[in-house]
Amino acid sequence: MEVLRRSSVFAAEVMEVFDRSPTDKELVSQAKALCRDYINSRLVRAGVSWSKPEHNVPVPGGKLAEVSTILLRLGDELEYIRPNVYRNIARQLNISLHSESVVTDAFLAVAAQIFTAGITWGKVVSLYAVAAGLAVDCVRHAQPAMVHTIVDCLGEFVRKTLVTWLKRRGGWADITKCVVNTDPSLRSHWLVAAVCSFGHFLKAIFFVLLPER
Repeated sequence: MEVLRRSSVFAAEVMEVFDRSPTDKELVSQAKALCRDYINSRLVRAGVSWSKPEHNVPVPGGKLAEVSTILLRLGDELEYIRPNVYRNIARQLNISLHSESVVTDAFLAVAAQIFTAGITWGKVVSLYAVAAGLAVDCVRHAQPAMVHTIVDCLGEFVRKTLVTWLKRRGGWADITKCVVNTDPSLRSHWLVAAVCSFGHFLKAIFFVLLPER
C-alpha cells in the first residue's frame, strides 16, 4: 500500500505542472512517463511479456494520460505509413542488444539525427516510436532490463535537446493541437516527412556505428 501511495503522490505531482509553467526536471519526468507508457503499449501489441522491476514510477493520469493517448494515436499513424521502418530496429542498425553502451550510443545517435534539421511534433513522435521499437527488440532478445536504459536515454536526450522547445510551447499538452483536424489526409501529412527522414537516418547511422577497421 505504501508503494501505491508513493506512486500516486508522484503521479499527482507530475499532473500538477500542467497548471503552471513546467520546470526542466518536470518536463523530463513527464517525457519518461510517456515513454514507459508508449513502450508498454507496443510490447502488449507485439504480444511480448516482460516483468517491470521498477515499482515507484508514475502512471500517466489526468492531462498527461490525454497526452499519452494522443502520442500513441499519432504513433499509430506514423507506423501505419511505413510499418517496416519502426520494426526490427536493432537489425536495421546492425547492433548487439547485449551491451548497454552500444544500445545507448545507437539510440542517441539516431535521436540526434532525427532532430538535425529542427524540432517538430512529428519528429518527437518518431523518437518515441524508435524507443519503443528498440525496446521490443530488447525484450524479444531476453534483455528486458535494457528497456529502462532506453527510457533513461530518452529522458536525457529530452533534457539536453527538447526541453527549451517544449517550454516555449507550454509543455507536452501542446501535442494535442496536432489532432484538432479530423481529416486523416490533412492530419497525417506532417508525419510523412518524419518517416521518410528516419529511413535515411537509419542508413546514415548504420555507417556511423560500424566499428573502425
